[in-house]
Amino acid sequence: MGRQDDSDRIHDFLTARRQEVVEGLIGWIRLRSVAGLPERGPELIRSANWLAGMLRETGFPRVEVWKVEGAPAVYAEWCEAPGAPTVLIYSHHDVRAAKDEQWEETPPFEPAVRDGYVYGRGASDAKGQVLSHVWGIRAHLAATGRDAPAVNLKFLVEGEEETGSAHLADLLEQNRTKLAADLVVFSDTLTWRQDHPAVCTSLRGMIGAELQVYGPLRDVHSGTVSGPAPNPAIELAGLLGSLLDDKGRITLPGFYDDVLEPSAERRAELAALPFTDEDWLARSETRSISGEAGYTVLEQLWTRPAVEVISLVSGDAVGASRAAVPAVATANLSIRTVAGQKAATVADQLRRWVAERLDGRVDYDLTVSEETAQEPYETPADLPALEALSAAMEDGFGKAPGRMGNAGGGPAELLSRMLDAPVMFFGIGLPEDRWHDSDERVAIQMLVNGAATLGSLWRRLGDLDRV
Repeated sequence: MGRQDDSDRIHDFLTARRQEVVEGLIGWIRLRSVAGLPERGPELIRSANWLAGMLRETGFPRVEVWKVEGAPAVYAEWCEAPGAPTVLIYSHHDVRAAKDEQWEETPPFEPAVRDGYVYGRGASDAKGQVLSHVWGIRAHLAATGRDAPAVNLKFLVEGEEETGSAHLADLLEQNRTKLAADLVVFSDTLTWRQDHPAVCTSLRGMIGAELQVYGPLRDVHSGTVSGPAPNPAIELAGLLGSLLDDKGRITLPGFYDDVLEPSAERRAELAALPFTDEDWLARSETRSISGEAGYTVLEQLWTRPAVEVISLVSGDAVGASRAAVPAVATANLSIRTVAGQKAATVADQLRRWVAERLDGRVDYDLTVSEETAQEPYETPADLPALEALSAAMEDGFGKAPGRMGNAGGGPAELLSRMLDAPVMFFGIGLPEDRWHDSDERVAIQMLVNGAATLGSLWRRLGDLDRV
């Protein structure tokens, strides 16, 4: 059988089982595997066992649920292709918390199908991505008639990604031999558009911080002290307002010293993607476009660092106002880093910047989460597997893919460093899938096209002398 025959068979197989794919995802979404909430611990265990069952049904001869301090991880292996590459698939089964009252299409854990989408928490990030892998393997076997995949496959699907993968490094260290691979396929990313896929080749890093500013020793009636009393909300607001200069550049001392400029080739790759301001604003729901001067939207997203205020709380945020000057104001920051930057260096820059700008009128406490920081990662440009993925995406989507990056963070650099293997990205999420927000969704056709891509990828990788 030729590759085109295989591709046709893969699509026929998945088209015939489209409803089964959807029903499987719906069943998994119903499990409230929310990261970071102790009361959801049993649901995380059920989620891991649910996936383990799916992998066993697919044919994996070895499937294990690993007990991890934070949340269980699922490991599986199917290594029956002597001489072929070994590929480790990484993703996660935990999801973000959801506020029921903010969801309009369906309650977050009561998934619904509407207009070609599955709605529910985790539909795209990242249970749908994991299920595309499962169905991609099934399609690969059905199309080729093989008893085992054309490459040696391993799965590692963790349960702490949404809270920073705090125990992943220990997990990798303890299981280096078992997890050894020639290539890591990282599936917790986006592609560009349903009608124009793109190979992701980079991932920004991430470091988080919490800043608490203290004013009065307790909340004090504003009519008593207003004027001479320090207001931590005003002090914090002024500080945050100076995070960026009038060109949209981050003002931390020395912040750009290590930032690498995007190459002319990279800028050309991004410029080749179909883009209009109107399309971006509609799909991202971001109202307007701002950011660092001198760079396009896509260059800002994928090649430039950024800082965001994730939360800002002070005073009577909920309920009736007491008309008091608050004692504390708190902000949570997320800093996205790029090639050349190191989380430890950025953490020191942030500490110096805060110390220089807050005077003695207020006190403060800055906590930088270096233990869960993630470094940026770029897939090696000469990796043969990239061309195999490009060809497989053309098989899966019916269109030659472009090249892109991913604006979020993830443990790609950690996986590459600890397993001594290159990382290649493949995801089926779209900017309009509303990750971490209300009414998260995934396009059913993306589930199918993603599975078709992966079904084609395993044979293509199996034909390579090296990945």
